[in-house]
Amino acid sequence: MVSPGPRPFRPLVASRGDAPGRQRPSTPGVAIFDFDDTLIAGDSLLCFLDHLAGPLRTRLAMVAAAAGALAGHATGRPAGADFPGSVKALLLQATLAGVAVPEAHAAARRVRAGLTWRQPQRDALLAHAAAGRRIAVASGALDVYLPILLEGLPVDDILATPMEVSAGHLTGRLAADNCVRRAKAGRIAAYLATHAPDGPSWGYGNRPSDLPMLALVDHATIV
Repeated sequence: MVSPGPRPFRPLVASRGDAPGRQRPSTPGVAIFDFDDTLIAGDSLLCFLDHLAGPLRTRLAMVAAAAGALAGHATGRPAGADFPGSVKALLLQATLAGVAVPEAHAAARRVRAGLTWRQPQRDALLAHAAAGRRIAVASGALDVYLPILLEGLPVDDILATPMEVSAGHLTGRLAADNCVRRAKAGRIAAYLATHAPDGPSWGYGNRPSDLPMLALVDHATIV
């Protein structure tokens, strides 16, 4: 039997649709939240990899990824758009290639049980949702685990870093650009053009990585 190739590229905005009973205001409005170090304390990716691959393997893969990124940029063959992006791309290839999607989802649920939420931003998200605004979370976190971490929150759309899947297994490769910094801002600009072309819009993120994103909204909060 011939195994199917990588699945076709899917939209980067995963919409959950309007929650039952949610009333949208007559004036459109959206609130966009970063995830790592904004809605939660710390970095979700390393925590996810620790639960999936183990802390030792993850740290060794991180060292190798940093060395590989240095070599790639020195020779003009970078794995990512910038040095941090190259480290991330090589780290994901080393730790996620061949992992079954259900195994990744199980690791995500273990991560979710130990998350430390930043209460002011979580409360702001709930308040915007209660006011009927559309809620989006935009993050460099991976689409294979971020929706699970957000379960139970009134989030309408998730803009995450998409991972390629083939025959039910992760390949370790990104399916599109890493959703950080300017790439994230580009996706959010397109999102706002669709969901809040005339505002109002709110954004929550941390500096310096989220400043390009926050420059696009009417009301920005740096945490």
